[in-house]
Amino acid sequence: MWKLLIEGLGKECRFAHRADTSDIAQAESKLDLKLPDCLKSCLLETDGVLGEYDLGLVWPLDTIIATNIQFRESVDFSELYMPFNSMLFFADAGNGDQFFFPLQGNKVRRDDVFVWSHECDSRSWVAPSMQKYIEWWIEGKISV
Repeated sequence: MWKLLIEGLGKECRFAHRADTSDIAQAESKLDLKLPDCLKSCLLETDGVLGEYDLGLVWPLDTIIATNIQFRESVDFSELYMPFNSMLFFADAGNGDQFFFPLQGNKVRRDDVFVWSHECDSRSWVAPSMQKYIEWWIEGKISV
């Protein structure tokens, strides 16, 4: 479904080899949370999607893990920004801003996608779902 959706939008994107369920289980264990179903299903088709200019439209699992751990555990970040433990980063805008799902405890609170601004530490709604985020980002309807 995800590859077809992205290919159908007419932009050239590159797909990685798919993740498997054990990769996802390992990621969930390392992050101590459940990945949202939409992200899991995408990763099971392709472990990451590179969009125009090689931007991380959807990061591979290893980047999702590393980035989320880095942001949550960085002493420097804790002095500069509000806490990141209520966010699951999964993509970036190429300018330092990152897209995320909001978390409540160790679960995704809702399907909406938000963007975190690295310049002002704001967190803003961008799409009602991962599917709409992908469509709107590729179509240029999201600007950050």
